[in-house]
Amino acid sequence: MGFFDELNPEKYDRQYKDADLVKRIAGQFKSSGKGIFLISLLTVVMSLIGAILPIVTGRAIDFLSSENDWVILLAIPGAVAFVGVSEWGLNWVRRRLTVRVLGDVVLDLRTRAFRAAAEHDLSFYDQFSSGRIVSRINSDTNDLSQLVVIVTDVGSQVLQAIVLGIILVNTEWKLSLVLFSFMPVVFGIAIGFRRLARVVTKKGMQAMADVNSAIKETVSGIAIAKNFRQEMTIFDEFDSANRKSYRFNIQRGFILSLIFPVLNGVTGIFTAILVYFGGLSAAAAVISAGAWYLFLLSLDRFLWPVMNLSAFWAQIQNGLSAAERVFALVDAEPAVVQSDRQPVEALKGGVRFEGVSFRYGDKEPVLTDFSLTIPPGENLAIVGHTGSGKTSIARLIARFYEFQGGRILVDGSDIRSFDLQSYRRRLGIVSQVPFLFSGTVAENIRYAKPEVTDAEMLSMAKRIGDGDWLETLSDGLETQVGERGGRLSMGQRQLVALMRVLVQKPAIFVLDEATASIDPFTEWQIQQALHLILSEATSILIAHRLSTVKAADRIIVLDKGKILEEGSHNGLLQQGGHYATLYNTYFRHQSLAYVEQAKELVAK
Repeated sequence: MGFFDELNPEKYDRQYKDADLVKRIAGQFKSSGKGIFLISLLTVVMSLIGAILPIVTGRAIDFLSSENDWVILLAIPGAVAFVGVSEWGLNWVRRRLTVRVLGDVVLDLRTRAFRAAAEHDLSFYDQFSSGRIVSRINSDTNDLSQLVVIVTDVGSQVLQAIVLGIILVNTEWKLSLVLFSFMPVVFGIAIGFRRLARVVTKKGMQAMADVNSAIKETVSGIAIAKNFRQEMTIFDEFDSANRKSYRFNIQRGFILSLIFPVLNGVTGIFTAILVYFGGLSAAAAVISAGAWYLFLLSLDRFLWPVMNLSAFWAQIQNGLSAAERVFALVDAEPAVVQSDRQPVEALKGGVRFEGVSFRYGDKEPVLTDFSLTIPPGENLAIVGHTGSGKTSIARLIARFYEFQGGRILVDGSDIRSFDLQSYRRRLGIVSQVPFLFSGTVAENIRYAKPEVTDAEMLSMAKRIGDGDWLETLSDGLETQVGERGGRLSMGQRQLVALMRVLVQKPAIFVLDEATASIDPFTEWQIQQALHLILSEATSILIAHRLSTVKAADRIIVLDKGKILEEGSHNGLLQQGGHYATLYNTYFRHQSLAYVEQAKELVAK
């Protein structure tokens, strides 16, 4: 299988036995017991009706060979028509019921898969492409539903084959034994295709997931691509993934297309042998002409389900592969594991790191035996070069990642004992690049607290720069922000993201370099917003801006996960250490630049 070596499975993928998959899939239908019973009943009735047709025709031939009654001549096509219409009507009802049951099952499975994806921690998305995850939630659940449709269709035909097999034995047991002796060969061929079909089908799905991932990443970064005139580059990346998927699926189709020709050839040989011996038996009057015709007609209906069971093995494996991928996503072990689920009603905001060690995956340690105490209500600023561990501290407090050693306590309790949902409601986090959902400004502010009123939002908004920032929005709080907030400037997005957190009134507030990409005037507005909550919450300010750092009660300087210095702004400057160097080489020049920008704004 070297052809597929380019496709690597996700680390959380796992191999399930077919029996386990079937059991798991059957468990999805427990809530649809009544519908499954009716579908099964209709399947049995359809199989019996389908088996009646060759019996009626065969008996009619025998009867007409001795009788020439015009009533019988009319009754035979009438019976055939009745059987055909009945089978069609029952099949229509069965398929309607099947669609309803499958819709409910796919809805539940897709919901479970999405919930599992939403509950995974951030380290999960650091490793695995969101486009591939979308493919499992959307495409693979649909493939699983097709498996059930195929199984019900083939199941009906197999049941019909069993009934006809009994009839064939009663009609001519010697020919039946010859027929049955062929079955191990047919099933042997089907089993031979089984493993190959599973492998190529699973690889084909992985290739399509790569295409989905390329499309998602390309569309998400289209603005950057256009800005740097790299449209052809992103097209080439998509084209490469698309052509790879094309090659893999062509190979997959080539392998799967062998099933029907092989089975048709084998069953053709078997049919010719049976027709020859059956014709000799009829010519020698060992069996009647009607019995021979019944045997031939039943032979086709008997072999077809067997061929379908083998030929549809590819689709069955496709469905099983889809189920395997969906269940792997649902069953993926979370990296962040809670020891308990204690509800968090309120927090004072005290945070303490005790000998914490942390790394991202297999990378170099970010924090090693790190200890830090943040009293309730303190405004702490963390400064340091990129990669020093500033953002990691904030992520660990939010429990976005699992740390490998030590403890993190909030109000004296290990955060691993909290119910994460209720705990995170007490946190407020504003990141450097805010994410806004499509909708209005008001809808984004209400995201964390749906019950907040327009009046409350307006009152709080007007306390930030006297509400001047609202006047820059075309429709105020009802302004559409666009996809990912693309219709707003970076400063406006930051203010909306900050408002979204402010309405929560969090006990612990984290500002992760949220003023690193905005103008001085907007930063001044953000500073006003910060003053609204800094007196009521423990705050952790990860910033490169001097104004943000100077407002802190305490500043710590990080370097490679270690605290080099801590103290107030003035105290650290007097020490003439690492902070003073940062200030003189970065903050001071930055401050002078802002003064010049502010003068230009005032002049305008």
